[in-house]
Amino acid sequence: MNAISSPFHAHEIEIQERVGAREHTVRVEPFIRDHMPEQHREFYAELPFFFLGALDAAGQPWATVLAGDPGFIHTPDAGTLSISGGLLAGDPLQGQLHVGAHVGGLGMAPETRRRNRVNGEIVALDQPGMRIAVRQSFGNCPKYIQQREHTAVPSAGREVQVQRRAALSAADRELIARADTFFIASANVAANAGRGRGVDVSHRGGRPGFVRVDDDHTLTSPEFIGNFFFNTLGNLAAEPRAGLLFIDFSSGDLLHVTVDAEIVWDGPEVEGFAGAERLLRFQVREVVRNAGALPFRWTTPVPAAQLMRTGTW
Repeated sequence: MNAISSPFHAHEIEIQERVGAREHTVRVEPFIRDHMPEQHREFYAELPFFFLGALDAAGQPWATVLAGDPGFIHTPDAGTLSISGGLLAGDPLQGQLHVGAHVGGLGMAPETRRRNRVNGEIVALDQPGMRIAVRQSFGNCPKYIQQREHTAVPSAGREVQVQRRAALSAADRELIARADTFFIASANVAANAGRGRGVDVSHRGGRPGFVRVDDDHTLTSPEFIGNFFFNTLGNLAAEPRAGLLFIDFSSGDLLHVTVDAEIVWDGPEVEGFAGAERLLRFQVREVVRNAGALPFRWTTPVPAAQLMRTGTW
């Protein structure tokens, strides 16, 4: 499959070739569909939360999570994903979405470690919902997902406090320093990106503290072996702006962090972190913390088996 018809854009292909994975990704390209298989449609309809990546008016990617009663995501047909509401109070994407916008979606069930991806374009927006035309749909393996059970908490009486700042606070740094999970939104919406054009939101998991807090403006995270698609790294090679989402699973706090990302391909830091193929270094642009926004709480996690082969800082 040539670069024009490939579901990957040139920067993704370049990285696949750099690490010797291009032959593998050519074989799996037919499994990146322009429609959702039936099992994915059924999966999305069962979810009470859904991860979304999208751009604001300035083209900055944000990673966020939508929440609702199971069924708030539905699929009228295999090429359309409809979302009824879901944006939480204080979400930085409130008022930023529009018809024609590219979005990336990730459905994940931590209790089973199942996840599927769907990327596309908003074709209708009727507050508080949206309809997305699917451009890419594919499954992901369960690697690095911590197993958690969730419980819904009533919204009545819950107060959401939105805090915006230009740097990480002490509480933000503490949350990140103990995190075992985060989500990253990235984008390449250049006209020459072909079928790979769009926004992506991806999951990252590791031992608690796998994201190093260097200071109140800088974070460093290892990149472990994955599916060799390099959706995130390919996008960052084209556009270094990204959006991170950290969740406090005990309080429901959501920490959105916009960053400029740098790929660290090799060197002593990469070699010194067990399991790391490379690193991502993030320079913080903006921080939005929505205290208590997420209407779920989670049990103590069962770590992913793959973490036994990874290190800590």
